[in-house]
Amino acid sequence: MSSAGRNWWKSGVVYQVWPASYKDSNGDGVGDFPGIISTLDYLKDLGVDILWISPAYESPQYDMGYDISNYEDIYHKYGTLADAEKLIQGCHDRGMRIIFDLVINHTSNEHAWFKESRASKTNPKRDWYIWRPAKYDEDGNLKPPNNWRAHFGGSAWEWDEDTQEYFLHLFTPQQPDLNWENPVCRDAIWESAVKFWLKRGIDGFRIDTVNMYSKGTELPDAPTRDPTTELQFDPHLFCNGPRMHEFLREMNAKALKDYDVFTVGELPHTPDPAHVLRYISASDKQLDMVFQFDVVDIGQGDVHRFETKPYSVGTFKNALNRLQCLITGTDAWSTAFLENHDQSRSISRFASDKPENRVRSGKLLAMLLITLTGTLYLYQGQEIGMVNVPGSWGPEEFKDVEIINYLEIVRNRTNNDPKALAEALKGVRLIGRDNARTPVHWDDSPHAGFTTGEPWIRVHDLYKEINVKKQQSDPNSVLQFWKRALKLRKDKMDTFVYGDFEMMDGDEKLFTYTKTNGDERTLVCLNFSDDRRPVEAPKDCGEEAEWKLLINNVAPGEKGGEDGWLSAWEGRVWKVSKPKANGYAVDGNATDGMDAAAVNEYMDHKLPNEEVARGGHGMDGNHPGEAAKREVSADGVPVKGAH
Repeated sequence: MSSAGRNWWKSGVVYQVWPASYKDSNGDGVGDFPGIISTLDYLKDLGVDILWISPAYESPQYDMGYDISNYEDIYHKYGTLADAEKLIQGCHDRGMRIIFDLVINHTSNEHAWFKESRASKTNPKRDWYIWRPAKYDEDGNLKPPNNWRAHFGGSAWEWDEDTQEYFLHLFTPQQPDLNWENPVCRDAIWESAVKFWLKRGIDGFRIDTVNMYSKGTELPDAPTRDPTTELQFDPHLFCNGPRMHEFLREMNAKALKDYDVFTVGELPHTPDPAHVLRYISASDKQLDMVFQFDVVDIGQGDVHRFETKPYSVGTFKNALNRLQCLITGTDAWSTAFLENHDQSRSISRFASDKPENRVRSGKLLAMLLITLTGTLYLYQGQEIGMVNVPGSWGPEEFKDVEIINYLEIVRNRTNNDPKALAEALKGVRLIGRDNARTPVHWDDSPHAGFTTGEPWIRVHDLYKEINVKKQQSDPNSVLQFWKRALKLRKDKMDTFVYGDFEMMDGDEKLFTYTKTNGDERTLVCLNFSDDRRPVEAPKDCGEEAEWKLLINNVAPGEKGGEDGWLSAWEGRVWKVSKPKANGYAVDGNATDGMDAAAVNEYMDHKLPNEEVARGGHGMDGNHPGEAAKREVSADGVPVKGAH
């Protein structure tokens, strides 16, 4: 088993809400807390256990709320502190939990702490932030303390004319970095950003940039990776610093230990598995789990992430395999996700958003996620199969500071070359953050039912085809599939949530793996291609094993693959059982003496949907290995004449 113990946050399903684009209650074009509250029953019905609210604190919104000016209040367009307390209570009344984003690497430059810090060099809060004197070139011109490039472009240092020093900002100039070397500053963070909300009943935190707090004190120049510019981006110089683990242990000891809460940290730029385990070992009391980016970062550029490059299905599978196997045999825990506010839509990114494949692809990715070990995270709109913005959208449609700054870099670097800009936009449309930040489609009314006013960002062109209201009445929709899939994950918790993952070798376009927990075993076969592919069962399952098809993504009337084959973007999940003396093995319960009709009725009652396999075996009564052996030669090539 992949877990040293079980609890509510390991088996729970987390749903992330990006408030600005979720649901607007007052017609100002921006989502808000009353809008979120109005959908709590919808989320409960979907199968959500834990709500995650992206930054909703008071903020000037230079970076969509990640520039916080007051940890103890709510951004006025989202609502009030009373609205936040009502949302917390609304979740608890429905048996749900709620976590908030915790953004404590930096604040807004409008936070009271920074206003004091920049007031003078002798202010008591001066060293709550990271200040350094200027350097000068041979002509006496000002130069930043080092050559670091900020995440969103430009120098990571901003000159303060009044006090004649630079301050560090790893993101925008409006987001000065806090100085975690100062213990008084850390204590203020615990009180204002952490305990203030724990006392109001929240159940944990998603912690932003959780490995950037310790940067050391030397802050050396970065090596040259991009020879076209003096500024260089090297996250290894500010991630996983010398006191990082000490700081997290202190957070647990001083702020978290008296509450039944969990933490999930955003852990970028940490490729060493052994180092990741140091953060999430239960015995070390730092973080309960982390988001790693091995999967969602594939295909990104090495210098600028929008300079994307092709990748194979094999690369995708291997990245997932690394993450799934990381915690096996340890006391650590992991996450399962494909989308969030910083990523593009998973159907467009990892499957196919062609009209003929879009729905089946959404279901395929749902099958992948529900069978992965770790806490499952969904992002708003993922449950209805929302996709990336259309290729026709021009640069004027994008609102994200990262995208805007990158396009400006390209214009300046290429002297406004239209070909270079068009290529840059391809990368932006593929992996840009605004893909996830267009409003949720609630219905087919103007602006997708998100707002009665003018939305702050354009609504996706496909909202009339992809929306909640339409899918609620369609039993074959992506939404209804997600509901059934999440129920199945909870029913099969032993293997799906806590089972050990083992990927099978074979066809690169097929993602085939088993999940095992004791005697319980599940086989997952997913076809990541436009072509029909043959499937073969694991060789160690034995000829006498019994197979029950738990779920697949082919709706009634659609053409699926024959037994032993998967059609385009088709997936199937089987339970593999040891043979019984009589009857079928269904969910571990004997069906001895039942006729076929009784077995079908029993199974439909347990999992009422069209994906249930009749008779407790494969689609035609054979497990996948038999068909594969009939129709596939020893080297995996389909036998001539096979269907």
